[in-house]
Amino acid sequence: MPVRLPPLIKLLVSKTPKIYRPAVAHAVFPALAAHLWKTTFRYIDNVEHEATLMNVLMAGTGAGKNCISEPINHILKDIRQRDRDNLQREKEWKKEMQTKGANKDKRQRPEGLVIQEIDPDMTNAAFVQRLADAEERFLYARMNEIDQFDALKTSARSKAHFQIMCLAFDPGNVYGQTRVGTGSVSERVCIRFNWNASTTIMKGQSYFRSVLTDGPISRINFCTIPEQPIGSDMPIYGTYDAEFDEELRPYIERLNKARGLVECRGARLLAKKLKEENAEFARLSQSRVYENLSFRANVIAFLKAMVLFVAQGGVWDKVTEDFIRWSLKYDMYCKMHFFGDAIENQEMGFSYTPNKGPRNLLDLLPDTFSRDEAGQMRHRQGIRRGSLKAMLSNWKQRGYIVESGEAPDGDITRQLFTKTNEYMAKHPPIKG
Repeated sequence: MPVRLPPLIKLLVSKTPKIYRPAVAHAVFPALAAHLWKTTFRYIDNVEHEATLMNVLMAGTGAGKNCISEPINHILKDIRQRDRDNLQREKEWKKEMQTKGANKDKRQRPEGLVIQEIDPDMTNAAFVQRLADAEERFLYARMNEIDQFDALKTSARSKAHFQIMCLAFDPGNVYGQTRVGTGSVSERVCIRFNWNASTTIMKGQSYFRSVLTDGPISRINFCTIPEQPIGSDMPIYGTYDAEFDEELRPYIERLNKARGLVECRGARLLAKKLKEENAEFARLSQSRVYENLSFRANVIAFLKAMVLFVAQGGVWDKVTEDFIRWSLKYDMYCKMHFFGDAIENQEMGFSYTPNKGPRNLLDLLPDTFSRDEAGQMRHRQGIRRGSLKAMLSNWKQRGYIVESGEAPDGDITRQLFTKTNEYMAKHPPIKG
């Protein structure tokens, strides 16, 4: 995690023990973005996105996953106050309806019943109704366990909850239900749903096992808490007081006031650079899984950048850029660490277990190496996809290596390649 942090993130982790700060720095974004209304951001492919952000904190039992609760509670204070007022209005309307007979004139559902924070165990119909009431605002939920999402299933075997995760991330999505009964919910809505969930590592891996290649994982921002040595001291929190709320207030107000298309040249340039860096690492690691996951991880990082840009009053600087770069790398680390091998195995149908996480193959090879050495390295790293010839050709095309000669006996396996000076300058040897 960077030493210098954007002012909003610095504030939100200021009461958090050091061990939990990376997780908190990730987990606050769904609640922050829930304040944005009718606000869009143009990604580098010119597609406009709203700030859909979903976060899962995966960590061991007793690791301190509740560390994200207090920062989120304070971010949501203004939303919860309005929700309380509207929940009371809804309660009074429902009471009035219950006192009238079936044939009596019944008052229509009140307008302006915007209730953003929802119960994680609500039914699919109630979810659709809340979306219809929200007037294009984001719904938000905090789930202590990821399997609370199961309440949104439309049947025991349904994958509607996973469908909701995917649709929420995709611009212009349409979702809903049609029912015949006059008292039933019949609505077609656009899903705007930001949420946080926590789970243990084993439960999280099990929960997503059936949809490893179906899209939810790539659309979710993941974080974790490192395991501490046995007998470690108890982390001590700071106090979330009125002064904390007062410092937070202007950031929330800026998010609430934003409207329309918001542009930030610095965030777009960073998104382009990060996309190129991800592509380069995918080529060097020969990891198709990394490449596929990085596409939406880059969008997530861009949306976080734009949330910070708005909250900080249109400020873009190197501190914010460094934080977003770190945030993307952290997200990708979690995705690859928790799910990378499982996705690879499922896509390829192999039972082998490769090393945890992709590695830069070229860095693992000597400065001058043979074709055979490159092939052996691919095998040791568990790479079964693609061909050695295509990999070497791609590296040459990108200027990473040059051919430096063939073996005197003409054996193609002994053909030699050398890393270019440009590559060596960019990737200095790791000192160990």
